Amino acid sequence: MRHLFLTGAFCASALPALADEPVVEAVTARQSGGGWTFSVTLSHPDTGWDHYADGWRVLDMDGNELGLRVLAHPHEHEQPFTRSLSRVQLPEGATQVQIQARCLTDGWSKAVYTYTLP
Repeated sequence: MRHLFLTGAFCASALPALADEPVVEAVTARQSGGGWTFSVTLSHPDTGWDHYADGWRVLDMDGNELGLRVLAHPHEHEQPFTRSLSRVQLPEGATQVQIQARCLTDGWSKAVYTYTLP
């Protein structure tokens, strides 16, 4: 048994470590004009141009994309950081949305942040 355990441990250590997904730390929103402005605070262990949080999106509760904020550069020295997106059109009667973050290397986070509109 000991031999199998050591082999398993050795194999597990040879697997690549999963990178941390970007985390939505906070969201604020306000209605402005005919749409909404969302400010989203993200954290992610950005390491430079090859690996950084490169966007976030607003989804309705069915998972349909309502707005996308592309982040054009890494923020390795600014964590967490907040960026905004304006003119997001929400379905009539919407009371909640979801925010999902994206990493350049790993794609969309599995986790979504549910936000209740003010």
